[in-house]
Amino acid sequence: MKSGRLYLKAGVVLAGAALLAACSGPTGSQNTQTSNTGGGSQPSSGPLRVAVVTHGSAGDAFWNVVKNGAADAGGQLGVTVDYTSDGDPGAQAKLIDNAVSQKVGGLVVSMANPDALKTSIENAIKAGIPVITINSGSAKSVEFGALAHVGQEESIAGEEAGKKLKAAGKTKLLCIIHEAGNIGLNQRCDGAKAGFGGQVTNLQVDINNPTDIEARIKASLQSDSSVDGVLGLNPQVAVLAASAVKGASSKAQVATFDLNPDVVAAIKGGTVLFAVDQQQYEQGYLPIVMHKLYRDNANTLGGGKPVLTGPGFVDKSNVDKVEQYANNGRR
Repeated sequence: MKSGRLYLKAGVVLAGAALLAACSGPTGSQNTQTSNTGGGSQPSSGPLRVAVVTHGSAGDAFWNVVKNGAADAGGQLGVTVDYTSDGDPGAQAKLIDNAVSQKVGGLVVSMANPDALKTSIENAIKAGIPVITINSGSAKSVEFGALAHVGQEESIAGEEAGKKLKAAGKTKLLCIIHEAGNIGLNQRCDGAKAGFGGQVTNLQVDINNPTDIEARIKASLQSDSSVDGVLGLNPQVAVLAASAVKGASSKAQVATFDLNPDVVAAIKGGTVLFAVDQQQYEQGYLPIVMHKLYRDNANTLGGGKPVLTGPGFVDKSNVDKVEQYANNGRR
C-alpha cells in the first residue's frame, strides 16, 4: 500500500459477494442507455436501481468499458443500471438532478469538473441517495459526502509514467493535454514532470479535432528535435502522436494513458512504448457491487481513502495476455 491507500482487485470483491453469477454483458454502446426504468423510491430490500452518470463522450472507447463493467455487475447482482453521460459539466449536473428526481437507489458519478457537480451531488445525498465517485475528482469525494471513490490517483500514475520514461532513457518530454478544464489531465502531466525529472512541456490540444492534434504534435517535434518522449493522456491521442512522430521523422517514443485495441496493436508493433492502465472496467463494476453491499449489509470500502484501480502498465511483456480483454471491451 502507498500512503495508506487501499489497493483492491475485482477478484476480492467477487469472492466476497456470493450473489455473483457467470460473467455476461453487452459489448457496449455509448452515451445514454437506460434499462428497466421507472421512477419511484427504492426500498431497503428488493430490486436496487443505480444511476451511473459520467463525463464520457459519444463513441469514447474508454467509457464504453466503464459502462460494460457497470452493466456486467448489474446483470450478475440483479441491480438495474441506468447509464448516461455528457462531457459538458452543466449538462452532467442536470443528468444527476434527473436521477435524483427519479429517486434512484444509488448514484455513481465521475467528477472531471467537481465544482460544477458539487450542488447536484450534495442534493442527492440530502435526498438520501448514496453516491460513489469514480475516475476523477477523488480529492473532493469525501468533502462532497460520497461513500467512496473508485479510480486512479492521477498524480501518482503520472509520476510512475514519468519514472518509466526516465528509465527508458528519455530526457525531454512532451505531455499532450486534450481536454481543457479536466483537472485529472493536468495532474497526470504534473505527476509525469515530478517522476521524469527532466524537461516536460505541456501541449494543449482539442480532442474533437484529430487532424489538428496530429498537426500540432508534428509541428512541436519538428521545431525541437531534442524531444525524445511524447506522453499522450488518452488512446486516441497516442495513436495520433505515433503518426505525428513518423511524419516528423522524429526519434521520439510515445507512451500513453489508458488502453484500447488500437493501443494494444501499437504496443505490439513498437510504435507505443507502454500504456498506463487504470483498469476502467473496475471503475464501472466495483461501484455497483459496493452499492449492493451498502444497501443490503451497510458495508463500505476504502476507509475514507480511494479504492485504487491503477496504475498498472501494459507493455510488450504482458500485452499478449491483455489483448483478448481489450478486444472484448473489458480492458
